[in-house]
Amino acid sequence: MEREDSRVHQEAIRLNRFLALAGVGSRRKNDELILSGAVKVNGKIVRELGVKVDPFSDRVTVQGQIVALQRKIHYLLFNKPKDCITTTSDERGRVTVMDYVKMRDRIYPIGRLDRNTTGVLLLTNDGGLANALMHPKGEIERVYRVRLERGIEDEDFSKLKRGVRLEDGIAKPHQAGVIPGTKRTDIYIALREGRNREVRRLVEALGYEVEALERVSFAGLTTQGLARGRWRALTRAEARHLKQQAGLES
Repeated sequence: MEREDSRVHQEAIRLNRFLALAGVGSRRKNDELILSGAVKVNGKIVRELGVKVDPFSDRVTVQGQIVALQRKIHYLLFNKPKDCITTTSDERGRVTVMDYVKMRDRIYPIGRLDRNTTGVLLLTNDGGLANALMHPKGEIERVYRVRLERGIEDEDFSKLKRGVRLEDGIAKPHQAGVIPGTKRTDIYIALREGRNREVRRLVEALGYEVEALERVSFAGLTTQGLARGRWRALTRAEARHLKQQAGLES
């Protein structure tokens, strides 16, 4: 698992396009407004064409009036396949999650998964919720199914549950177990922190190789009934559950 960023990065867009999307006028008309000094970004007059703004965090005014985009909030669950990177775009032309989750509105993954890690990935344009879910103090539980190249020994499994020393300190699963009927090659690991590639580093530190890694749950949400590479919108109850998990609703 790659490090899960503590905040969501949203793509900046040109100021004249932002104004056009907000219904102020055409891009040419908006360029004229910018050049005239009628537009402020975060309290400062902007006269320079080509300036970019974050559409949902920067404060934009035109002749003193606040301008904002009206948007629908989306909460999505995606069953991420292998050979897919968790970004909104890739300069090297690799397949990203957005090649699967096609929407008119801009949405962003909550956290990251390695290219070859599969399973639960949430996406949203609710930056407040995403940031709260990713913040370390939230201790949101993530559960992974790990397939090893050989069955894990009792002694090594005991070490895993007690905690393993990594280069950035002791890492200890919140929970861990052997999945029955797998000849001890498949285990589950539940974490409540987002260290860089933590699952892989845990088992590699014990002398095992990861053959397959799937996130089977994030904050209690799973991909049950959802085929690999498919996505769906969360129900209202699921979205409310996420907000409660993030401490945004009582």
